[in-house]
Order: sequence, then structure tokens, then C-alpha cells
Amino acid sequence: MATGKAQKATTRGYGKAATGRYVPARVRVALTPGDSVRVARELQEMTQAELATASGIPQPTISSIESGRATLGAERAEKLARALKGPPRCASLAELGRER
Repeated sequence: MATGKAQKATTRGYGKAATGRYVPARVRVALTPGDSVRVARELQEMTQAELATASGIPQPTISSIESGRATLGAERAEKLARALKGPPRCASLAELGRER
């Protein structure tokens, strides 16, 4: 019985399964655009006030975006992406802004 479990464990996971077919990764966490902004800001160890100064977006607007009361939008996403100075975040924030 342990052998069956070991075999099953090796065929599960990411990439190609034993059958040679692609197995997509599971979505682990779904983030809203506001969550993405908050996480990126916190990773940069910035306060909302510091991000407001760096992006030119008022702090109450950043608070509203993070809490989901205001939409991100492409223009705001680009300003925030530039202020957060990170290529992966830049791309994801800009894309999130275009979707809304």
C-alpha cells in the first residue's frame, strides 16, 4: 500500500504527469487588485503616505484602492508600479489596471 501512495505522489504536482500531459498549477491565493497593491507596498516597507508621495496619488485614494472601495485603473496602476520600483510588480499592476 505504501508503494501506491509513493507512486501517486510522484505523478501529482506540477509540470507533466506520468501520462506526459500538462497539469496546470492550482491557484493557491486569489488576490484582488487592491490586495496586490497592499502586498507590493508592504514588500517595499512603505507606508500609504510614502507611496502617496512617491506616486502622486493621494493617500486616501490608495487606502480606498487597497480596501476595494476604489478601482485601480490603468493610469493609477502605472503610477503605482513606477513608485514601487519592481519589474514583476510593474507588469502585474499595469495588467491589473487594464483589466478593470
